[in-house]
Amino acid sequence: MSHASGPGPCWLLLTLGMGFVSGSGCPTSCQCQTQEVICLGAGLSEYPRDLPLSTRWLTLAHNSLTFLPALDLGLLSDLVSLDCSHNRLREVLDYTFVGVSRLLYLDLSCNVLAVVAPGAFSPLAGLLQLNLSHNLQLRALPRLAFANASALQLLDLRHTGLHSLDHAALSGLPTLRTLYLSGNPWRCNCSLLDFTIYLLGAHLSHPDAQEATCAEPAELVGWPLAQAGHPLRYMCLTHLDVQDYLFLLFIGFCIFAGGTVAAWLTGMCAVLSQTARRRAEDTEDEDEHGQHLQGAGRVLHSRVQAGQDGFPQLV
Repeated sequence: MSHASGPGPCWLLLTLGMGFVSGSGCPTSCQCQTQEVICLGAGLSEYPRDLPLSTRWLTLAHNSLTFLPALDLGLLSDLVSLDCSHNRLREVLDYTFVGVSRLLYLDLSCNVLAVVAPGAFSPLAGLLQLNLSHNLQLRALPRLAFANASALQLLDLRHTGLHSLDHAALSGLPTLRTLYLSGNPWRCNCSLLDFTIYLLGAHLSHPDAQEATCAEPAELVGWPLAQAGHPLRYMCLTHLDVQDYLFLLFIGFCIFAGGTVAAWLTGMCAVLSQTARRRAEDTEDEDEHGQHLQGAGRVLHSRVQAGQDGFPQLV
């Protein structure tokens, strides 16, 4: 019996599988052009699943995304630009961008980011621009957040909840040229001193330098971060309060009193020791003198006896 003409079931399955892998379709409510997919305000609550694998520019702005699946995102190995602004993303994990190592531009602004894991941007060694602005829940960045992102040139941290920043998080970015810091509740205390010194010495462009100001303490409110380094250095390294001076005075008095008492005790011990030694010497002298007198008396007595008897006779 001959086989029916046309493609068999196995061939059809293979064709369908190749079509799925190639991702030649376009998500509903999105616009797809050559290597570019725009899902702007498409009402998405989840990451679209059927993106073309040749996509290089992806816009997912103004949706309701809460999570970026690393596996699905990693299928876009040629992706160079990703715009996820104006969504509801809550966190960036250390493996979120593992599969998109060619990414150059990343916009995560206007989300509700509260957590950025250490090494979250480490897979993006070629990243040039990163926008994390307008994430009011973002109150801290780990010192290794940008580890290995050594090509970064622009970093936008405006209008977040950041009140402090470890200078080590930025000191490993040799190509960083532009930094935005305004609109944050910067707490200009001694924990921020190293960062302000970094700003003074780094060759960076601060387009919003006059707006990036201290929110506390009261004496530094309104001071630009780049200028707060000088008063902070005075407050943290050389400034002493009245209590500090009183404490130092007390310590000095204790040292003086302790030294005086120690010297007095040493002197008393020396005097007592010298007195005891002199008494011992005087006693020895008296004993020797007594023995000498006894010997002299015996000699005299023997001479007297010799004079009387004619012969010396010792007693």
